[in-house]
Amino acid sequence: MSKFISGTNRNQLPLFASSIDQAIAQDNQVRLIDLFVDSLKLPDFGFDFQFVENGRPAYHPSDLLKLFIYGYLNRMRSSRALEKECARNIELMWLIKGLAPDHNTIANFRKDNPKAIARVFRATVKMAAHFELIGGSLVAGDSTKLRAQNSKKNNFNPAKIERHIAYIDARLEEYNTALAKEDADEVEKEKILKKVKKHSFQKQKYIEYQKIIDTTGVTQISTSDPDSRQIMTRNNISEVAYTVQTTVDALHNIPIDFKVTNENDSKAMGGMLRRTKAILGHNDFTAIYDKGYHTGSEFQYANRLGIDVLVAIPGVSAHAPDIAFDVEHFKYNKDNDTYICPANQTLNSNANWYNKTNGKSITKMKHYKTNACMSCTFFNKCTKNKKGRLIERSQYADLIYENKVRIENNYEVYRRRQAIVEHPYGVIKRQWDFYYIMTKKTIKHASADVGLIFTAYNLKRIFNLIDQNELKQYLKTVALFFVVIKPLFKAFYGSFIVLPIQFLFYKKKLIVI
Repeated sequence: MSKFISGTNRNQLPLFASSIDQAIAQDNQVRLIDLFVDSLKLPDFGFDFQFVENGRPAYHPSDLLKLFIYGYLNRMRSSRALEKECARNIELMWLIKGLAPDHNTIANFRKDNPKAIARVFRATVKMAAHFELIGGSLVAGDSTKLRAQNSKKNNFNPAKIERHIAYIDARLEEYNTALAKEDADEVEKEKILKKVKKHSFQKQKYIEYQKIIDTTGVTQISTSDPDSRQIMTRNNISEVAYTVQTTVDALHNIPIDFKVTNENDSKAMGGMLRRTKAILGHNDFTAIYDKGYHTGSEFQYANRLGIDVLVAIPGVSAHAPDIAFDVEHFKYNKDNDTYICPANQTLNSNANWYNKTNGKSITKMKHYKTNACMSCTFFNKCTKNKKGRLIERSQYADLIYENKVRIENNYEVYRRRQAIVEHPYGVIKRQWDFYYIMTKKTIKHASADVGLIFTAYNLKRIFNLIDQNELKQYLKTVALFFVVIKPLFKAFYGSFIVLPIQFLFYKKKLIVI
């Protein structure tokens, strides 16, 4: 008698044949993916349903969307990996009914549908709102860097181009000198001429890159993924990457918005707040950001929107010789537009505004100074400027001060920022290993990849937080409404009956996206 458990004979036919549906447990997550996609009215999302009659029929967008959502939830993004799984993964066989699209079809679906995929993500936010998983009173914003499919070697800026051209010019000069000495050696001369031709071709390429920078105003050129940029990621380490801005609701750490950019954080807050206001349908919320978003013009944008923000205050960029004379110790008097220094002297302004340029942005500044500096006993502790201390006050100073007061009065609220906004990044980058962009070429394709990442994340959160039976019942009801009931009611009674019924599906807030 065998001491081991034996499997069944591969060639033996089962006595009672079972369907593939019986092989998938009722509580398997794949059933929720199936119901979720079936509850979406995909033609309204922008997926292409117009196909030519001739030739082989196309795959239905719902099947390819199910395939991608399953893949991302199971840490598979590669189109080739998904192609293999279609032929050997019983869950996928059940989900897409035994279909086996090739990797080009799979990859093209993701590449060609960035806007439609973004709408699928928004559908997850609406579903979270229905189950009251979106608080809508406190959100946190931040960004993460995802590496692009472009090496540092294939990224060029003016300084790097100049170094390459200088190196080539030095090599060409060496070759010309060698040619003059090798008149009699035809073999060596031929080798040198090949090197000259190669380096001349490379030099022309760099000259063309420089012309593009000079004529278009771009600061970098990436040859593999043209929209990606070399940006700082952490601890002075740079990568060719994309910046993904996100807004995360504090109640259950659910992202309600994302945007893929190739810029830094300094000018991102205002636009993300405007989008958040549109998503939530109100401005009665507080937004938390780190010091990278501390920009005067963005405070002005938030003020126009009527949104309270808590933005971390960056450290002092330049200290006085004695930190007791740092600018924060100068007290501003709004009534007479003056500053009082730690030595109790008054600094006045001539009331003129001066333009201060920082990159592409220009900020208006007022200057404050006093003649008392020249005879002050604290001069050497206060400034190294031979003409005395100069204080600059920007046009956004009042708004910056208001943020400081809010931070001081709500510091415990601000301390929650990292726990809120870093939660999705921890899952996406550490658990799922999605620290890079899967797609190639252009920010539009990168947005499709990121859209699927956040769609999978939100679904994972919803699946974990909501009872599965309740979720199934909801998805079945929504699918029935949009597929059968809504068209029927709309045909006979119009939108005045359809809209109230539709409102029932979003019982807390009808999130507008």
